[in-house]
Amino acid sequence: MIPSRDRRAGDDFDWPAGRPFIIGVAGGSGSGKTTISTSIIEHIGAERVALISHDAYYRHRSHLSYEERNRVNYDHPDSLETELMLVHLDAIAAGHSIELPVYDFSRHLRRPDTVTVHSRPVIMIEGILILADPRLREVMDLRVYVDTDPDLRVLRRLERDMRERGRSFESVVAQYHATVRPMHLQFVEPSKRHADVLIPEGYNRDAVGALVSMIRDVLARLGRS
Repeated sequence: MIPSRDRRAGDDFDWPAGRPFIIGVAGGSGSGKTTISTSIIEHIGAERVALISHDAYYRHRSHLSYEERNRVNYDHPDSLETELMLVHLDAIAAGHSIELPVYDFSRHLRRPDTVTVHSRPVIMIEGILILADPRLREVMDLRVYVDTDPDLRVLRRLERDMRERGRSFESVVAQYHATVRPMHLQFVEPSKRHADVLIPEGYNRDAVGALVSMIRDVLARLGRS
């Protein structure tokens, strides 16, 4: 786990008493963000950590046909309703529950049902673009970037989209060349300069252990361990 040039990992963080400690986990598509976030939750406990994915906030474009929705650039920041996510983060930071949208990636639409997320002492938010948005960066107490080699990321994305989202090989490859790679270079890769902590993909176990220790220290200082 490598401290960034902006802040050293382990420094004291300043946040209001009683407010959840908010951690952002960013990185390119297929970098391992969700795996790392899930592992941290398993170590700390789901009763103390809530996870909110930026992917849940893809815009509901029911006014477009399926063919038109297929042509949307889903790797651009404008494809996400970050305004709603910010409202939800304000609410959950104040101790309220939120109704998290559920996105159907096979149809590119939000489903009618939602998932209730309760406020917890630690709130983790993850997504490829969360460090590219200054409004989201402002609410984070700790910013993490998972720095994974492009070849590994594209293979992981290919496997995920074909297995979990019903995509064809050809469509995944076409999207990668058309939007995923260009948007990564324009928005995602530059955003890592805002990270407090850079995680080399090859050292996930050590990185998770260090982050878990840091979070436990925060909880102890909050009296919520």
